[in-house]
Amino acid sequence: MNHLKRVQQIIALVFILSTLSCYGNKKNNSTTVAIKDSLFIMTFNVENLFDTKHDSGKVDYTFLPKSYKSQQKHIKGCNKISRKKWRDQCLYWDWSDKVLEEKLKRIADSIKQVNGGLGPDIIVLQEVENKSVLETLRTKHLQGLGYTESILVEGKDKRGIDVAFLSKLAPNGRAKLNFVPFKNVSQKRKSDTRGILQQDFQLPNGDIITGFAVHFPAPYHPHELRVQSYQYMNSLIEKLPKDRLAFAAGDFNTPTRENNKYNIWETHTASHWFLPHKSHCKNCPGTAYYAPKKSWSFLDTIFLSKSFANSHWKVKKVSIANKAPHQTTPKGRPNSFKLQGSKVYGVSDHWPMVVQLHKTQK
Repeated sequence: MNHLKRVQQIIALVFILSTLSCYGNKKNNSTTVAIKDSLFIMTFNVENLFDTKHDSGKVDYTFLPKSYKSQQKHIKGCNKISRKKWRDQCLYWDWSDKVLEEKLKRIADSIKQVNGGLGPDIIVLQEVENKSVLETLRTKHLQGLGYTESILVEGKDKRGIDVAFLSKLAPNGRAKLNFVPFKNVSQKRKSDTRGILQQDFQLPNGDIITGFAVHFPAPYHPHELRVQSYQYMNSLIEKLPKDRLAFAAGDFNTPTRENNKYNIWETHTASHWFLPHKSHCKNCPGTAYYAPKKSWSFLDTIFLSKSFANSHWKVKKVSIANKAPHQTTPKGRPNSFKLQGSKVYGVSDHWPMVVQLHKTQK
């Protein structure tokens, strides 16, 4: 009798465990379906994501530990910097392993605020020194979120800042860094520019989407450099199949005042792209604030190719991701990452933008 009762208890336990397993599988399947039906793309200028080592041939001396900065060669080099703020950073900032860890943690927190803590499916990053520091972000601070790919091709920027991708989607083929063929531009200005990083990704249904990661020349350069960058970016998308889905994301460095004066977006993007933030982020102030002019700009944005109009993928939401700790100043502006003695403040002088796409049924 006791043996029969024991068998009945075992059968009941197996039934309960099977039921719980089925419930868990249903829950997981629904989550998987949700991920397949939506696509989150983020662009994030992470403002000087440097490791603590000197990269040969790069002007990265500000982002080194204090022990390195006692050398006379370093002090002499820093004193050549004309702007006092940057000169003092070069001389006195202690860019230690502890500081770098805090910088990475704050960037990760900014990323995790998206998609219910899961982070975007594709992140386009600017101002990343090298793949090593990008891998630290991916494997340590974003561990468990599904970022299987970090993509960075070393460029020619004199400071050593590069554009990069972090992705949950599998890449299709190898990445290519396209250098803008600037005309009538001095070599000194060219050394302060980045290439356009191009990578194909495979969507869950097998389709290919092409991403262009950009960081156009800064606003203190003549606007013609940015115009040439837009034109070259357009030439790259023209080489793709006409029905290929594509996006361009990053820091386009086109201030509102410049765009209004030269009508840059309408003139140089309308034929190939549409800008979802213009229709889906109307109450967003911008991603960057320029204090001397007291002006907001969408320096950071995401373009979608015209081919999206005939696809299953539609824009569901565009947002500025600025709710993580340390991202915003008391005045409601992007909070630049800085050191004051041993204290650390801010995250980046740019807010990330996120586009959420939803797959519809035709």
